[in-house]
Amino acid sequence: MEYQATSKYVRVSTRKMRLVADAIRKLSPNAAILQLAAMPKVAANPIAKVISSALANATAKGVKSENLQFKRIEVMGGPVLKRWNAVSRGQAHAFKKRMTHICVVLTETEKKE
Repeated sequence: MEYQATSKYVRVSTRKMRLVADAIRKLSPNAAILQLAAMPKVAANPIAKVISSALANATAKGVKSENLQFKRIEVMGGPVLKRWNAVSRGQAHAFKKRMTHICVVLTETEKKE
């Protein structure tokens, strides 16, 4: 069974978010939350929230968190706010404030006895 959580419109760029997601992709969800708590990146907190939400969704269905692993962590680009910065001689330079959508899907590991 799959358990998922999604966070949309997170105000961190997708490129920065993917760096953090790639660092924890191979870990178990519990280990990933511990790793993200010690990580000095701005993107670590939103990803940790989504992972803990997916864990809560799974435990609400009666699954032990030790039996879960990541099926996928998707970091997708969201909408972009286009803004302007005033410069000399009445001109303006454009810049973009990017947003990100995060989707975490957990699945149960099969115990081999």
